[in-house]
Amino acid sequence: MNGKPLVSIVSAGLSKFGKQEGLYARELFAQAVKEAFDRCPRLEPKRDIKAMFVGHMGESYEHQGHTGSTVADWAGLLNIPATRTEAACASSGAALRSGIYAVLSGLADVVLVGGVEKMTHRSTAEVTEYLAMASDYPFEQWHGITFPGLYALMATAHLHDYGTTERQMAMVAVKNHYHGNLNPKAHMQKEITVEKALSSRVVASPLKLYDCSLITDGASCVILTKPEQAGKFTDSPVHIVGSGQASDTIGLYERKSFTSLLSAKLAANTAYGMAAVKPEEVDVAEIHDCFTISEIMAYEDLGFCAAGDGGKLIESGETRLGRGIPVNTSGGLKAKGHPVGATGTAQAYEMYLQLTEQADKRQVKDARVGLTHNVGGSGATATVHIYRSAL
Repeated sequence: MNGKPLVSIVSAGLSKFGKQEGLYARELFAQAVKEAFDRCPRLEPKRDIKAMFVGHMGESYEHQGHTGSTVADWAGLLNIPATRTEAACASSGAALRSGIYAVLSGLADVVLVGGVEKMTHRSTAEVTEYLAMASDYPFEQWHGITFPGLYALMATAHLHDYGTTERQMAMVAVKNHYHGNLNPKAHMQKEITVEKALSSRVVASPLKLYDCSLITDGASCVILTKPEQAGKFTDSPVHIVGSGQASDTIGLYERKSFTSLLSAKLAANTAYGMAAVKPEEVDVAEIHDCFTISEIMAYEDLGFCAAGDGGKLIESGETRLGRGIPVNTSGGLKAKGHPVGATGTAQAYEMYLQLTEQADKRQVKDARVGLTHNVGGSGATATVHIYRSAL
């Protein structure tokens, strides 16, 4: 598409992330949708929105499937086509792709895309079991491996092959907690030190407590339309100019590399090519830091640095707010939280704020090009989207 807008985001919404006691997922989704509607007074939702796609990973948390119709009802959009997408932790990244397809096909001029997960009312053991369903059942789950265990294997390989250190991984946590402390909707609004991260209890060596993202409740959404119609709804749209998605083996054991996610590299290459954007042109990025090692690997997979140099990049400070390529200004999954179905469009929400200069204390100066990177499971799915400001 040579950098031409595929679709335009005309509004976005996000619930508060954290432990939301007494609320169902559908109520959290309604909160996110209300913000999106309030931000876009020119939109008449029942008249204008023609379809909905919602990312939702697991029925087990609330014993509730059929998410599309459930949340469409609570969003006040009953009767439109409402479809759930599931791609593990990349569920709403895949929903965003589906929304782009719908608009580009001409079947729907305005589409609501979002995601939701309600997790905190379940025990840690239950959440661990439900999340593990995104790994290979006969060869991973059945043998007791968990996602901390899978990413610990990746971390061990990265430390061995490239000399990456546990201290560098801790620096990812410190940076993202610093950013999260600037985000009023983040789950964890608390700064930490490298020493605190390094001294936290071991979860799956070398990963410690502060290397792991949070079990969180939350919902997010964006409203998409054709670029030529965006001006009808807003004076400051954000254009999506690149979209990539790829897959890999569900089992980590089948991969050629433990230190890179092929799906992410392929998705990124597709998105960069479509957007006519190079990695060095990205001003701000939200990437999938389900564990600190995954952010370090993403730096490399997205071309922000060479293979093996991710640890050096975090150590340089260049991915911190105010530096060369701020990453996870929202706090990321690590501090903002990781309600798995909501994460992909929560990243898009942050891009909407950043590229319309509404990010307040965490605003990246002169941000014009943004990127989101959303990973499902241990990398069996990845989506990458590239955004450009219309300001």
